[in-house]
Amino acid sequence: MRYFVMMGVCLGLFVLAWGVVRFFSVGAAIGLCLVAMVIPPLAAVLANRRDKDDDWWNDPRWDDPHWEQRGHDRDRPDHEPPEDR
Repeated sequence: MRYFVMMGVCLGLFVLAWGVVRFFSVGAAIGLCLVAMVIPPLAAVLANRRDKDDDWWNDPRWDDPHWEQRGHDRDRPDHEPPEDR
């Protein structure tokens, strides 16, 4: 959502700069375009930022060679063999 808002602001700045502001000040229109030029890379970086809950890079299953066997849960991997009851 943040990405689309930032890109909407970028597009709005371009339209505002060359549709309205250029009649009053070409320098200000160029300044608005320079600000708008910086927004797309920032939007891409912010859109690809990792969430707090995202832990794919630290998946505990990588340390557990038997994670596919029964009794092995993704959120609670068994690192030691289960005890026989």
